[in-house]
Amino acid sequence: MTIPNLITILRLLLVPAVVLAMLQARWDWAFAGFVIAGVSDGVDGFIARRFNQQSRLGAYLDPMADKLLLVSVFVVMGFIGQLPLWLVVTMVSRDALIVCAVLLSTVMAHPVEIKPFLVSKANTAVQIVLAAVVLGELAFALHLDPLRPALILLSGVLTVASAAAYLVAWLRHMSGYGEGSNPDI
Repeated sequence: MTIPNLITILRLLLVPAVVLAMLQARWDWAFAGFVIAGVSDGVDGFIARRFNQQSRLGAYLDPMADKLLLVSVFVVMGFIGQLPLWLVVTMVSRDALIVCAVLLSTVMAHPVEIKPFLVSKANTAVQIVLAAVVLGELAFALHLDPLRPALILLSGVLTVASAAAYLVAWLRHMSGYGEGSNPDI
């Protein structure tokens, strides 16, 4: 068990606290928890690289903690009407599509290694900024009207583009395209 893994586990434990704060309209606490989670993500990554504490467990836990936080925050924001439901459904569907594709590949004895595409990294970055903007608006009674709709639209476009990129890569992998080269998703 490495220090970065412990930080990631603490970030996983922070998710229910952020969700509870949101459901109780404690926006200051929700915003603070979200920021702490973001900072801890950067800290555990820095420690893992700088002090050679990278681990296989961390390679799975870290993105899982990030996804759990983002999906939870988006679902609650959709539930309370702060984000459009189409965006939440699109985001959750994309993630479910990826998980199902990986599981199916594994069951079919044709496992696929997941490596994020640039469009997926951009998508995650925009989703993080969008969540922070909405939580910040609620916590500090701000009105960033031109920014929020733009981020919602950009997040939707990037989510669809990312899903399409993963789907194309997965279909190529499963059809044996480039046999012997084991393409990554």
